[in-house]
Amino acid sequence: MALDIRVFPCLQDNYAFLVRDQATGQVATIDTPDADVIASGVADLGWGRLDYIFNTHWHADHTNGNQTLKDRFGCEVLGPQEVTKVAPLDQVIHPGDEVVLGETRFEIMDLRGHTAGQIGYVNRNLKVAFVGDCLFVLGCGRLREGTPTDMWMSLTRLMTLPEDTLIYSAHEYALDNLRFAESLDIHDDLAVQASDIRTRRAGALATVPSRLGDEIRANPFLKLPLMEPDFDAQANRFGDLRARKDQFR
Repeated sequence: MALDIRVFPCLQDNYAFLVRDQATGQVATIDTPDADVIASGVADLGWGRLDYIFNTHWHADHTNGNQTLKDRFGCEVLGPQEVTKVAPLDQVIHPGDEVVLGETRFEIMDLRGHTAGQIGYVNRNLKVAFVGDCLFVLGCGRLREGTPTDMWMSLTRLMTLPEDTLIYSAHEYALDNLRFAESLDIHDDLAVQASDIRTRRAGALATVPSRLGDEIRANPFLKLPLMEPDFDAQANRFGDLRARKDQFR
């Protein structure tokens, strides 16, 4: 079982992900921020097909291209129920389900918090997780619909994965998140990641994916709550941090 993954920047700061099961050649896109970028990616890679759209949540910058790509490629669209607020689905999927791309299976993980029904696509064997707007490089998603407890529970689910899991976040927010992290006086933990982020962005290179272990050690939204003694205290500290980040300029 092997998977090809390609990352495409699009819109202002989104990423589109094309994934291809090597055994069968089946191809999926994780979300559809820009149909033209995704279609061009399929053509430029020579993959010649798009079999599935896997949506993580309903926001427009993750579903904009659903219909255009379905019309062009005849692909099936899968996602959480909330996506039907803005676009039709061929199959509604739920946390605990599995979806199959050729011989590659993805576990559907409950990542609510940014929205009420956000999900992630995880393969523990290949150590990859497509997390939408839940976890970012040195950051996390805003609480658009969920509570701090919702989001902290989602983040703790992600932290059950192996530390060398690659986290495919849907936005390039690393520099802004780094500025906030540095304001919290945890510089020693940030040193290696900060240098890498600045080097990559200076060269217009993506900081995505990142390694889960690096996020656990340096991302303030994981590191600082974990210093608390129990789940409730952790969720409260997370909520305080998220509120502080919302006001950070």
